[in-house]
Amino acid sequence: MKNYISVIHKEDDSGYGVSFPDFPGCISVGNTLEEVRNMAAEALEFHIEGMLEDGEAIPEPSVLDDVVNDPENADALTFIVVPIKPFKAKAVRINITIQESTLNRIDSFAKSCGMSRSAFLALAAQKELEQQSC
Repeated sequence: MKNYISVIHKEDDSGYGVSFPDFPGCISVGNTLEEVRNMAAEALEFHIEGMLEDGEAIPEPSVLDDVVNDPENADALTFIVVPIKPFKAKAVRINITIQESTLNRIDSFAKSCGMSRSAFLALAAQKELEQQSC
């Protein structure tokens, strides 16, 4: 389980707002602190599901001290940690063509690391996508 930090704001003439430094654009509102806390968890889960469907990488949680000390959060009313259960993206079966010698190397390496061929290929592809170097 990962814990993401939410920033709670309160405007004088409105309810409470919540945002997530690790997920720009993920926001919600509530009339009470209890309501905004519940809305925060719901908004974050929905946001992460959308990111996974779009093939986006989910960021690691920020450190609480860093978020609290960030000048952008100087007007925060409070900070709430929102626990999120690990999400599993929908797996899709594919058919690829690859040289047999390369496949044998992949299988050998994956086995030595205790992973399946599919897990290795997915991990290798994810690393390459994160580098975004064509």
